[in-house]
Amino acid sequence: MRAARMFAQNDLRVQDMAVPRIADDEILLRTASAFICGTDMRILQNGRDDISPASPRVLGHELSGTVERVGQAVRGLAQAARVAVAPNMGCAVCDLCVSGHTHLCENYQALGIQLDGGFAEYVRIPAAALRQGNVIELPEEVSFEDAAIAEPLSCVYNGFERCDIRLGDSVLVIGAGPIGILHAKLARAAGAAPVIVTDIKEERLAVCRELVDGAVTVGPADLKDLVATLTRGQGVGACITACASGEAQTLSLELTAVNGKVCLFGGLPKGRSVVPLDTNLVHYKQLQVTGTTRASIRQFRKVIHLIAQKVIALDGMVTARFSLDDIDQAMSLAARGVGLKNGIAFA
Repeated sequence: MRAARMFAQNDLRVQDMAVPRIADDEILLRTASAFICGTDMRILQNGRDDISPASPRVLGHELSGTVERVGQAVRGLAQAARVAVAPNMGCAVCDLCVSGHTHLCENYQALGIQLDGGFAEYVRIPAAALRQGNVIELPEEVSFEDAAIAEPLSCVYNGFERCDIRLGDSVLVIGAGPIGILHAKLARAAGAAPVIVTDIKEERLAVCRELVDGAVTVGPADLKDLVATLTRGQGVGACITACASGEAQTLSLELTAVNGKVCLFGGLPKGRSVVPLDTNLVHYKQLQVTGTTRASIRQFRKVIHLIAQKVIALDGMVTARFSLDDIDQAMSLAARGVGLKNGIAFA
């Protein structure tokens, strides 16, 4: 099969490799769609201690496809089934795992991170993923592309739940990349109003206006005045930092209302994560400041349902599609922040 394997920092090679062999309690997935994520870019640009020329890795954790082969001991999945795969697997025995938070397990493993992932024609899905319910059969209404986007959408849904966004809440999303647009979509679907989205790039704000019905977009220079005007000087009920910016995190406390919620969604680069925060704003405004990472299996299944029921429309999220052999071009676009989701199409 063809696969894109990372051998070292900034060393990604598309090459032939053997189709993975599966055990009796595993399945083999034929990849249909896989998308590039910011995590893929960070791994490629910064390297990982467990990835080397002696131990290369197939990246890609946003994936969907069809079941190509089923191990003899596997029940509930048939050959040719259309599926989405949540990439994160826990140990299954720690307190976090048994409470449903397998994605927060100290010893978690993920496809495309610690294990070979979706930038390959075939992917071995380990027994741990099957036991924990990571493989979800797709409703007919859900395309392979939408199923692959379910992974980042589930992470966004995790932040959405933490903020407890409800009908009529005012929401500010800082960052109009793919993650910020998904945050805005969920907030609008919940009936939030106004939903304000800001970004330093006007072209991304233009895309947001096109994809998120009712979103109010604004550049950084006019952000504070617009928030004050739309909230009558109170600030927003919830602010989500959907970007890797310490300045955005600092600003979020200032623009959030009394009893409001702040979600520090976008992680910061190593060495830049210590940020000046006015904790008196947290204290005197009684702010709830939270962070989220990855998503649970429950949340992953929930967003598949939301997609199938047309609660969330993902039209327009995929702005470029490439063959696996052209993955370097796709990675280059992602690194420069061009477009939204850059996909590798197999089917």
